[in-house]
Amino acid sequence: LWYHKPAINEELLQSLPNLKVVASSGVGIDHLDLKLLSNYGMKVANTPFIVSTDTADLGMALMLASSRRLVEGHEMAVSPDTEYFRADWLGVEVSGATLGIVGMGTIGYKVAERAKAFEMKILYHNRNQRKKEEESAIGAVYCKKIDDLLQQSDFVLLAVNLTPQTCKLIGKRELELMKPTATLINISRGLVVDQDALVEALQNKVIRAAALDVTYPEPLPRDHPLLKMKNVIITPHIGSATKKTRWVMMEEMAESIEAGLAGLPIPREVL
Repeated sequence: LWYHKPAINEELLQSLPNLKVVASSGVGIDHLDLKLLSNYGMKVANTPFIVSTDTADLGMALMLASSRRLVEGHEMAVSPDTEYFRADWLGVEVSGATLGIVGMGTIGYKVAERAKAFEMKILYHNRNQRKKEEESAIGAVYCKKIDDLLQQSDFVLLAVNLTPQTCKLIGKRELELMKPTATLINISRGLVVDQDALVEALQNKVIRAAALDVTYPEPLPRDHPLLKMKNVIITPHIGSATKKTRWVMMEEMAESIEAGLAGLPIPREVL
């Protein structure tokens, strides 16, 4: 599967009686009905680890681009109408700011490693607290309650898997807990955020800005309000989109398929 296509539904499974393995690119498996696949005896594999570094890089890129208003700055610099650069056109600081990471898995941890180099104060919320030595290595502080993280963070970065528990994890209540100067960054899945609530929060200056690599749907309808906001950056779900990573993803998918067809243990099998 690439970009979650084709849809693996019962109709497709019934039409492919010899199918043995479903290999999906990327880390997310929210597009797969694992119970249905198990009922048909399917083996499932993904490529969870190779995407982590590039996705963490993109999370930092979105934070920097949003805070320093790079897209707006580029538009100003190249516009034929620009006669001078305004002196009051200002961004906000990243270095020394507080970053709250929601989801401290492999990607979240790699973001924290990068944020440490910017001398950021790092808070995180996760189902389970990391080991003390892992926290110490990046200077991260665990927030058992997500509310504590939201109230303290200048940047809130989402790096969770999409599950029934995380669907619309960030809604109206959570956005109102954030600082009016805060930025929301989403590198997980669009449905982790209540998009209508986000639009309202941005319009009413409940939060300062948003930087999104994911939305729902993808792409957004061309008349969607998020596409018209100066304080929003949207990229086309490119967390893993580098030549090297995409090549390795293809190799890992092929390895899983070959192992499954040969009756061998499948590398990176989703259980």
